[in-house]
Amino acid sequence: MALTESIEYDKIEVVGQYKAVQVRKATVIKKDGTELTRSFERYVLQPDSDISGEPAEVSAICNAVWTTDVKAAWKAKLIADKPSE
Repeated sequence: MALTESIEYDKIEVVGQYKAVQVRKATVIKKDGTELTRSFERYVLQPDSDISGEPAEVSAICNAVWTTDVKAAWKAKLIADKPSE
């Protein structure tokens, strides 16, 4: 009776004008090779996110879609949205 736990990044989507990357991370528990449970966690990465700790497939997509123009537009949006004092 061997229990194993694995992590799968089973859904990676690029959405919106600023190319936000939505990630679904699945935690899979198996007993003797048969899946018992699967739970999900979702999170969103924006163009200014630190992706150094992300898995290779997520980092590759971020690097592909976050061009210099996208990063500049995201930065301009953040500045424009900041309340003036």
